[in-house]
Amino acid sequence: MRIFGLNRRIIRVLLGSQYAHMLEYRAEIALWALSGVLPFIMLSVWSGSDARSGLGLDGVALDRYFLSAFLVRQFSVVWVVYAFEEDALLGRLSPYLLQPLHPLWRYVAAHLGEQLTRLPFAALIAAVFFVVQPQAFWLPSLGGFFMAWLATWMAFAIAFLFQSLIAALCFWSEKASALERLQFIPFVFFSGLLAPLTAFPPAVRAVAQWTPFPYLIDFPARVLAGQPVDLIAGFGAQLAWIALLLPLVLLLWWAGVRRYSAMGA
Repeated sequence: MRIFGLNRRIIRVLLGSQYAHMLEYRAEIALWALSGVLPFIMLSVWSGSDARSGLGLDGVALDRYFLSAFLVRQFSVVWVVYAFEEDALLGRLSPYLLQPLHPLWRYVAAHLGEQLTRLPFAALIAAVFFVVQPQAFWLPSLGGFFMAWLATWMAFAIAFLFQSLIAALCFWSEKASALERLQFIPFVFFSGLLAPLTAFPPAVRAVAQWTPFPYLIDFPARVLAGQPVDLIAGFGAQLAWIALLLPLVLLLWWAGVRRYSAMGA
């Protein structure tokens, strides 16, 4: 079974078919995009709070941070564990395993197709935000935009690998997605969705930086918003998490497929 053996034709067919599939659900995806407004809710909470000065950001910087957090979240959200669990329970996984293409590539293509479908809705929400908050309008430089895009893509890679690690447990359990729900609380707390990481006490920040969560939202959002950030440390941490998770996913997947095949599935 090939893992990385993708050629241009396979990539084009995968992305084209998944994008066409996602277009059929564009109304639902629009609702998904609207459901990710937690950063805007937190913006309104912090804007009306006397504790806002503790964030170290003025009003405009705070607006830009939470808008950036919303945009990063839109293009780094991952749901592979739920799709994989459903395919395993409904028996769709068996024919996938017989094909000369690693099934995880299907889920990667599905996520990218959904992101393309989300793009106009995310752009529309950002435009409405700028109409309401015109003082927050800014355009990142070309270099800044590239760095933010790279940080967001790497955040997506970390989230995808992390969920794939949990999804591989479906070979042993029918409800591996319950584990994914357990990590949602530390994700929301440490990722920067509730507040920039600078709002937390130094001890909490020190603990958070040893988890993958700040590099999923806080770091790429700060890069996109043009705020001071240590690019070398941030990208280094993202690369380290990808390097750690990728072999774990492949190892657990290999063990799970062997068990799955031994059971005659």
